Parts: sequence; C-alpha cells; structure tokens
Amino acid sequence: MVVRIVATAFGGPEVLSAVDAEVAPPGPGRVVVEARAIGVNPIDHKLYSGAFGSDPAKLPLPVGNELAGVVTAVGEGATGAAGPISVGDEVVVHPAPGAYAGEVDVPASAVVPKPAGLSWESASGLLLAGGTAVHLLSLLGDVEDRTVLVHGASGAVGVLAAQLAVAAGARVVGTAGESRHERLRGLGVVPVSYGDGLLERVRAAAPDGVAGAIDTVGTDEAIDVSLAVVAPDRITSAAAFHRAADGIRLVGGGPGADPGTELRAAAWQRLLPAAAAGRLELPIARTFPLAEAAAAHRFLAEGHPGGKLVLLP
Repeated sequence: MVVRIVATAFGGPEVLSAVDAEVAPPGPGRVVVEARAIGVNPIDHKLYSGAFGSDPAKLPLPVGNELAGVVTAVGEGATGAAGPISVGDEVVVHPAPGAYAGEVDVPASAVVPKPAGLSWESASGLLLAGGTAVHLLSLLGDVEDRTVLVHGASGAVGVLAAQLAVAAGARVVGTAGESRHERLRGLGVVPVSYGDGLLERVRAAAPDGVAGAIDTVGTDEAIDVSLAVVAPDRITSAAAFHRAADGIRLVGGGPGADPGTELRAAAWQRLLPAAAAGRLELPIARTFPLAEAAAAHRFLAEGHPGGKLVLLP
C-alpha cells in the first residue's frame, strides 16, 4: 500500500485527502516508479478546482503530473525516450497523471533518465515548467545580441526562460518583486519591479529596444507593457488567454494556443543535462511532506512563491 493524494470533490485545497492505495504490477509498455520527489504546479489545482469541468464520475480524482524516482517494476516492452527501462533506474517522469503518490504506474514513454548530478527535488520540478520555458523562447527565434523581456522572471517558468535566453546570447530584462532582484542579477538578468511605472522602467533598462517578450504571469500590465515595446507576434504567453484578441502568441493547452507537443516532449534532452551541469538553476522555494499537499497548494495560492514547490513522500 502507498499513500496517494486525491481530490474528493471539486474546489480548493480543502478537498485534498491522503488515502491508501495499491499499485498493481505494470502492464505492457508501463513501469512502476517509487517517487522520491514530486513537482507541484498551478495546473494541478486547476484540474480539481472545476475550471475544466466538474463531472462527479471522475471523483476521487488523482492529482499531480510530474515526479522523480526509482523504477521498481517494469512491464513487457517498457522502452522510454532514451531506451529500455530497468528496475533500479533513477528517472524523471512527465507527464505522470496521479503523481502525488508514494508509487505510481506510468507509461514508459513518459520516463527519461535522471542525471546522477541532479537532486531529486530539482529533477521532479523541471520538465513541466522547463518545457513551457523552452516553448515560449523558441517562438521568438534567434535572440542572440537582442533584448528579451521576461514577465515573472522569478517564478518557476520565468526563471528558466530567463536563463535559457541568457544562454542563447540575449540580454534579458526580467520583472520581479524587489526581494528577488539580487538572485536574478546572479543569473545574468537585469531586474525591474512590476507595478506602476513599469513601462518607463523597462524602457530605461532596454534603451535599444526590446526584440521579444515572454509572459508567464498573464496580467494585463504584462501584456500592455509588452505591446508598448514590441509587436504582438513577438509576445509569447503561457497565461494571458484573455488577451488572445491582441494577436499575441499563446502556448499550452488553452483555446487557440500552440500545444508544442513534440518540442516539449524533447525538451528534457536540453533541460536535464544543463541543470545537472549547473548551467540551469531551478530555485526550490519550499518542500512539503506528501501528506501535506493541501498546505502546499494553499501556499501556492498566496502567489509569488519564488520558485518551485516540491512534495516529499
């Protein structure tokens, strides 16, 4: 028996409960992974909030979608993106529906090797946010020797997008709260505070203009400021779906967005080695015991966690 977190109703974090569950032997093309760390993402709450439907037949609803752990059982023909999978392999899994559990049964196609030099915590939270960051940046094309504006540069997606842009040769201006500025400077980002006067601060930080903007927060402020300094088709967003009429380029699973399925699926080959080598940093804001998943979601709902939240079984 393992602990699994499920939503017993649709609503806020209060509907999350820890239950005992059995994990059956894996079928063909599937593997069982014992979780060592589990990534927490805003989409996890949205799926049980009722934002995407509230069919009671789906309850109790398993929660979560990414983790890092050790393979404990392998089904026939279990081959991942990097080749055959064996018991004892240290792996990263995404997508991993129902990842909030001590052990999960997942498709082998979602399993990739965890580099030895990468912590469980970082590995567990890198692929969803990192895949989004890679997708957002890729739509801007070549950014070498150009200025890129990143909104929400201290968040999980934003901080990865900012680092990837710096690595691609861009000069990056990133919006963030004052308390995050020193960390961003250490990553090669020019920080500016959001709020009243943001446009003037961005223009002062980018006197030669902005070549593209990446939005990870979805606020009207972020989009309005971006539109003031760059053309709509040079703005990519994973959050501002309500501004689709402005002609910005939306990514993800929302209406009218580019899903970037193949690009995201291959992003691990870029993200994991860079993180293991210390060239890409995913700040871990806080960890919580798996049984305290509801507390993690309440903390996330407060906004601006300053990095990734991780559950530890």
